[in-house]
Amino acid sequence: MTRTLAPAPAASPVGTTRTRRLLRAVAVLACLPYLGLKIAWIAGSRAGIPEGSALLDHRVTMIAANGVTLLLDSCVIVLALILTRPWGLRVPAWALVFPVWVAGGLLAPIMAGFPLQLLTRALGGDTATESGPGREPFLNPWVFGVVYTGFMVQGLALGALFALYARDRWGHLWRGRVWELPVGVVAGPYRGVALAGAVLAAFPLAVRLYWAGGGTAGLTDADRTADLQVLEGMHAGFLVAAVTGTLLLAFHRARVLPVTAPLASAWVCSGAVGCWGGWMLLAALMPSDDPADRPTQLLTVTYAGQMTAGLLLASVGAHFLARRSAATARTRP
Repeated sequence: MTRTLAPAPAASPVGTTRTRRLLRAVAVLACLPYLGLKIAWIAGSRAGIPEGSALLDHRVTMIAANGVTLLLDSCVIVLALILTRPWGLRVPAWALVFPVWVAGGLLAPIMAGFPLQLLTRALGGDTATESGPGREPFLNPWVFGVVYTGFMVQGLALGALFALYARDRWGHLWRGRVWELPVGVVAGPYRGVALAGAVLAAFPLAVRLYWAGGGTAGLTDADRTADLQVLEGMHAGFLVAAVTGTLLLAFHRARVLPVTAPLASAWVCSGAVGCWGGWMLLAALMPSDDPADRPTQLLTVTYAGQMTAGLLLASVGAHFLARRSAATARTRP
């Protein structure tokens, strides 16, 4: 995602302080329920899977998908170790920044969306985690509670660890306010990339807003749940925040803001847009025997456009950090 970033001129070493040890333990423990379920399902257990679930229709596909997600969540443990050990400072920037960006991009929509689903259920609406008329249950409700709660804890712990690590190693790259940024910190071609990402994001944004407003065109029957509208509004919010943060960095707008504000918005939200769009695109393309569950063209194009826009916006943020790092290295005595 980015070239090697210069360390801070006087970077304080990453130490295993009590706070970091506690956050690391929390992140690791939060992974265990999900990893345990995945291992059990790969081994043939049906814990949490009701009769009639689509998960039982394709045994080989289920094993492969569970294996991939098992590896992805195991990476959280690896990242927690990198972010809390002194040797973690020697890990190349690209080998750390990209996985953390992906992890944040996958976890952020869950951290925002699961409480919205709980609120919807509390107000009497059905959610995507429940069965509805003519629809077989996918998983038992308790599975979503255990797994999504674990994801939220992982996201909070890993986010805090990365913030501490990044402050120690790269904190000098986002000091000051936007008006203090040197002219040309984002090169002309990348400003074009920022605009292209913003234009491309307009289509999935329009579709998400349409679904948030109650539109159903392009949705499968399984997608038409009471919580869909608030979740679509959430995804639209991530799209707007990703575009806004990236454009502010690229064109030096809102100059009184601290650099951390647009950079954090671009970082977190481009990940949520790009990674979640890619994940949903992959899920939509999984085989299904029921024609009613197969993705529509509008659904597929929306996810693909969102993924592409997120990647374009993220590349602008990576370029910004690389240019600031290079400028810092040149001026260092």
